[in-house]
Amino acid sequence: MTTTVANYEIRRAGPRFGAEVTGIDLTAGVDERTADDLRQAFRDHKVLVFRGQHLTPEQHVEAVRIFAEPFDHPTAVKDAAHPLVYPYNVQRTGKASTWHIGGLWRQPVFAIESLTYEVVPELGGHTLWADLQAAYDDLSEPFKGLIESVSAVYDADAANYAQGSKRLGVQETVEHPLVLEHPETGRKGLFLSTSALGLTGVTAQEGKVLLDHLLRHASSPDYTIRFGWKAGDFVLWDNRATWHYAVDDYGDGARVYRKVIGVEPVRQPAA
Repeated sequence: MTTTVANYEIRRAGPRFGAEVTGIDLTAGVDERTADDLRQAFRDHKVLVFRGQHLTPEQHVEAVRIFAEPFDHPTAVKDAAHPLVYPYNVQRTGKASTWHIGGLWRQPVFAIESLTYEVVPELGGHTLWADLQAAYDDLSEPFKGLIESVSAVYDADAANYAQGSKRLGVQETVEHPLVLEHPETGRKGLFLSTSALGLTGVTAQEGKVLLDHLLRHASSPDYTIRFGWKAGDFVLWDNRATWHYAVDDYGDGARVYRKVIGVEPVRQPAA
């Protein structure tokens, strides 16, 4: 289905979630009515892709500001052009080829993550997202009740999440519930990442069985959407309703992008 709003379109990219927005030039900024429409589209679709934007670092920050407050990461390497922009070059910083959620060291985690692609492989280098709310919906009611009071434990050191980090030993931990009620929509979803160190409220053996099952379930192709990239593409996603995986199928090819993070307060569409 395609939704036409004013002179732009929001095209669904999958049956569950994800959309591409065409006809908007984010380099020129947007008026408040358009911003409100985009906030509603983001709430509805969870992942929004804007092709061929070629945003400067400043424009990237302002694009995220439509949806949330740009975040000053305490340990990430910052772009020389803007302190709220974080550059990545996978040949130096490594690849994010695991299913994960951003900002797990923090409570709450990042609300939004976004990327502007600068260099992409000629072939491959796609990104997968999975809908953690849909994955939760498909669990049985008894199983939902079982995991409602269980949390996952993660490394709480922000330095271990910075670009190219050597990830030294875990010194401090943070807990996040396995079931997250979305703070804006109220919809429940799974909330977990492959970097989980263990689960609370259950035995170690029970935790391993539960975590293994949930990781497999939440990464099922049934809940995923896939996007490929060209230089200049811009994408942002709801970090509390989805998790993502950067496909490593392009060998030693180049992949360079910039990240901007959004945190509370998240800007809501008008009632």
